[in-house]
Amino acid sequence: MFVNDKKVKMPTPEQALPGRLEAMAVPTRHFVNEHTLVPPYPEKLQLALFGLGCFWGAERKFWQQAGVFSTAVGYAAGFTPNPNYAEVCTGLTGHNEVVQVVFDPVTISYQQLLKIFWESHDPTQGMRQGNDRGTQYRSGIYVYTDQQRLLAERSREDYARKLAAAGYSSITTEILTAPIFYFAEPEHQQYLAKNPHGYCGLGGTGVSCSI
Repeated sequence: MFVNDKKVKMPTPEQALPGRLEAMAVPTRHFVNEHTLVPPYPEKLQLALFGLGCFWGAERKFWQQAGVFSTAVGYAAGFTPNPNYAEVCTGLTGHNEVVQVVFDPVTISYQQLLKIFWESHDPTQGMRQGNDRGTQYRSGIYVYTDQQRLLAERSREDYARKLAAAGYSSITTEILTAPIFYFAEPEHQQYLAKNPHGYCGLGGTGVSCSI
């Protein structure tokens, strides 16, 4: 069977598509809870950013949690400025499909968000998630603070031990300083609330992460 290797290999900055200067126009309100979708957000709330496969199902995992103020899907950790969905799907932007989570740390901790992240996908699959294949489906945690980085790295070590004990391969999750978050198109925001029977794509390993 022919496999397009370009989709599973990160492009160089020189190979990446040129993109554009204009930012994506998106709704100002979250489709599910009507909270603001775009900044500025209320004080004392914090940001988290995760990539765990197709962002439609991933976003729903987070907006369902008490203490999550708002969620949005978009593209991050690539090279093309202000990419669109079609461009990201070519594998020539380097971006990951990600979920931005705006949360109240008094109600839900970053550790709890990490637990949802780890238990909602298989982080050992490299540039794919289940049947979804390409650089935009890689596993990633993008941190905004030194404390988030510490917690993310500790959780990766803990989960790696448990996965190894269960017979899984090594974790491929990247942990990077949070890059620019580019909002995805309006139709992708809260997609599974607008399309309840739409494709989700999320699986998991069945291994619990006690963090």
